[in-house]
Amino acid sequence: MATVESTLALIGGYEKAIINMKRLKTSWLALALIGAAALTALAASGEAPQPLELRLRRLVETGPGSGQWRQVESLSHWDPRGTAVVICDMWDKHWCSGATARVAEMAPRMNQVISELRRRGALIIHCPSETMDFYRTAPGRKLAQDAPKVDLQAIMRQFLSRQPQIEPPLPIDDSDGGCDDVPRCQEGKWPPFPWSREIATLRIEDGDAITDSAEAYCLMHQRAITNVMVMGVHENMCVLGRPFAIRQMVKLGQNVVLMRDLTDTMYNSRRRPWVDHFTGTDLVCWHIEKYLCPTITSDQIIGGQPFHFAADTRPPRVGPEKLR
Repeated sequence: MATVESTLALIGGYEKAIINMKRLKTSWLALALIGAAALTALAASGEAPQPLELRLRRLVETGPGSGQWRQVESLSHWDPRGTAVVICDMWDKHWCSGATARVAEMAPRMNQVISELRRRGALIIHCPSETMDFYRTAPGRKLAQDAPKVDLQAIMRQFLSRQPQIEPPLPIDDSDGGCDDVPRCQEGKWPPFPWSREIATLRIEDGDAITDSAEAYCLMHQRAITNVMVMGVHENMCVLGRPFAIRQMVKLGQNVVLMRDLTDTMYNSRRRPWVDHFTGTDLVCWHIEKYLCPTITSDQIIGGQPFHFAADTRPPRVGPEKLR
């Protein structure tokens, strides 16, 4: 027959067992919640990245043949995974000292922009022309070379000049090469070229491609990329005509924008239309907005204010009407 003491002992043991079971249940519940959170995070990582929200600026003629233009901005959302960033001829050295200095000045901001676009899933394509030998063993060079070839009859191998039926003459005279230095730098006889590589400020990471040819389009075609951001130099020359640049990409039906605050022009302010160097860059930008593609600015990617050169002390000008 059970005594009072033995009965109380049994009750006490039962209560301890209940408490332990509750603690165990709580632990398993905590583990389950942690596991669920981890699974949610893993699932989220496979979701589509946040789109790039871009304000595209164009100049639209008010009426056919009117010669009057109005600025139009539209909001567009690009999937980063369907976007390529083309970095045009950001060389370590140019034959013009002023051009070399301006590249070095804008490069840190450009590196911030491409780092953010890379992080968000865009394909970064470094295009420092005539320097492929420097990169012959680089993984990014092999990446570009290995892209499946497509029918490239529509792509000029070297340079696509202006097509008069689409695009009138540029609004600046760059026939002297465009050096704005005083005294003017002298162009050499090439090759060898003054440049040997892309400026080292721009980091080349795993997954970036390196090319100076139509391989850029092959990479885009391989990955079903239809959006192209172009930045680099020079806006009136290589940024327009290279086989990886604006005219070619527009001709191929790509959705192209120029990052207008991360570019420069080879323009001598002592030539037509006799405006300062930076206004000459604006004039070419407006030409592009009229006849080729919209433009954006770097603050749309990384915040802050658009980049401007330290020597550019003009009040802000946003359209050709401001020059009148």
